[in-house]
Amino acid sequence: MRHVIRLAGGLLTAMALSAGAAQAEQDGSNDQADDRFKPIDVFELEYAADPQISPDGKRIVYVRRSMDIMTDRQRSNLWSVNRDGTDHRPLLSGTENYTSPRWSPDGTRLLYIARHEGSAQLYVRWMDTGQTARVTNLTGSPGNLSWSPDGTRIAFTMEVPSPSKPLAEMPDKPEDAKWAPPVKVVDRLVYRADGQGFLDPGYAHVFVVPAEGGTPRQLTSGAYDHGSTLSWAPDGQTIVVAANRVDDWEYDPLETNLYAVSLADGSVTRLTDRKGPDTNPAVSPDGRRIAYTGFDDRQQGYQIARAYLADADGGDPRVLSGALDREIRELAWRPDGRGVYIAYDDEGVTKLGFVSLSGDVDELAADLGGTAIGRPYPGSAAFTVARDGTVAALVGSIDRPADLAAISRRGDVRRLTRLNDDLLAHRTLGQVEEIWYPSSADGRRIHGWIVKPPHFDADKQYPLILEIHGGPFANYGPRFSAEVQLFAAAGYVVLYTNPRGSTSYGEAFGNLIHHAYPGQDYDDLMAGIDAVIAKGYVDPDNLFVTGGSGGGVLTAWTVGNTDRFRAAVVAKPVINWTSFVLTADYTPFFYKYWFPGFPWDHPEHYRQRSPLSLVGNVSTPTMLLTGEADYRTPISETEQFYQALKLRQVDTVMVRVPDAPHGIAGRPSNLIAKVVNILAWFDKYRTDQARAETAAGGG
Repeated sequence: MRHVIRLAGGLLTAMALSAGAAQAEQDGSNDQADDRFKPIDVFELEYAADPQISPDGKRIVYVRRSMDIMTDRQRSNLWSVNRDGTDHRPLLSGTENYTSPRWSPDGTRLLYIARHEGSAQLYVRWMDTGQTARVTNLTGSPGNLSWSPDGTRIAFTMEVPSPSKPLAEMPDKPEDAKWAPPVKVVDRLVYRADGQGFLDPGYAHVFVVPAEGGTPRQLTSGAYDHGSTLSWAPDGQTIVVAANRVDDWEYDPLETNLYAVSLADGSVTRLTDRKGPDTNPAVSPDGRRIAYTGFDDRQQGYQIARAYLADADGGDPRVLSGALDREIRELAWRPDGRGVYIAYDDEGVTKLGFVSLSGDVDELAADLGGTAIGRPYPGSAAFTVARDGTVAALVGSIDRPADLAAISRRGDVRRLTRLNDDLLAHRTLGQVEEIWYPSSADGRRIHGWIVKPPHFDADKQYPLILEIHGGPFANYGPRFSAEVQLFAAAGYVVLYTNPRGSTSYGEAFGNLIHHAYPGQDYDDLMAGIDAVIAKGYVDPDNLFVTGGSGGGVLTAWTVGNTDRFRAAVVAKPVINWTSFVLTADYTPFFYKYWFPGFPWDHPEHYRQRSPLSLVGNVSTPTMLLTGEADYRTPISETEQFYQALKLRQVDTVMVRVPDAPHGIAGRPSNLIAKVVNILAWFDKYRTDQARAETAAGGG
């Protein structure tokens, strides 16, 4: 076997497919095997995104995302449906991508972004006739679209280039000479970003353009980014935006304040002033108050963003959601101005709530999200509100990605779409069971989910995969996961949990790993393995472990602490915290919030928390899997662990995903390749592999 294998098929993929088929036949009949969720089914998945309810609450437009098997890309079209679920039809569909639909205040027009001619431009559609008009002729990509209250103007943000002069002048090149490309001179602290690559110098600014088309007018300027959502004052004279306009802003990555930008002269007035982020501004319907999210920055690893309320001029700021020990992800005013709707995660479930002006919190609905179809992360919590208080939101479930839903003021939920019933209603998925168990570290209750293979037989013993989430400040939940379902379809019991440090269980639980990760979260995970083994249907001699990003860290940490797993897959990990802090794309954040200071001032602290410090203990066969364009956990981290294991002669391979950033599964085929290569590695080391091959007729 080659030492380095790329995600393009080949031996590992073939092994995974054949082993999965063998296991399926061992677990059930051929007919049963045919109804399992298959890797190719990933291309058939669809999900809803960006729900936008009309001002009168009668109709909802949303982005319908599907997978194009020929281009290996996601496709985004605009669809609409009545609030009662009738008249579901496309507005704009085809091979073009249409995104960011936004209703005009009177509901007669729809704003959106399209790339008809190669660049992203704003278009307006008249809903009664279907006529469309191109509004802009932009050279950059617009974002954060927002109509003025009277519907005559459109505000948006866009990157404005800020080219610097060359450091040195080159001599003139002879005509037709073929010289090397010019050098790149980097002078910014953050010079590359995951998913974007090396950043062109520039800053995000606020623009406004007539709704009927014309020349955009730039409202903000300076060497600062103004890339947040935009909220108009009801009189249409100012726009509130969040920005980091402090001195040395590059070195203070979480700092943002709210600013009022004047439409008359572009003057910028600071509204909030504290150490910490203030963002997601929403001006109240009467214009007297601003709701927003934020926190007082204590430089902890996990800090909960709460809902705040201030006067329109920024005076009298106060916490609105203080009684709720959960992070507020989204907020929007109820049209009567008596409070705000909020979205937040609670014990692995994304919920919709309402906070009154007195701070009382009511839960209205659960199971929002469902757009992170690869693994069971929360996904988008976006929602919008009509004048009558009806909410358009995304709802998912353990067996379906995100659909569109309408939620009444009382919390009644009506699911309006069933985008995947044509596929998943004809697949037998792995059944999911919730589990709570005590940690071996301190008895603390840990939350998780067990996914059983299709056609599960409690009298059999199955191999088990522990799937560890990343972050580490993130959460898994009872949500559809293509990757987990493919593991289950291959005959594995899958356990995924929310160990200490996970979000949605309160600020104290999240900060149990502050300056101590990885640590006792490892004990939480091992206790989960023991709890599932105790149920009797898992073979304790066939345990496997994998995880990505923060889960990759914990997977590498795990094989450095125990040899109980037959094989491991460490995906996009951090192996050496010192090299990570100095090469990742968000350097000014990591050293300050995840560590007590610079690595040269705390070398032993960095070393003790690095999986590289335990590499001398590793005996578990370990695959490394990372995107070659990953700038969040650069592939140099993977290469360090791979080379160390090779030097120790531990069985290992390195799987490199060409052109992939940290989000490996952004392209459907990469999601499939990730899963089948993981399965191939695990199947190689299963002790029941010979029996599986015999059952399949392999001799």
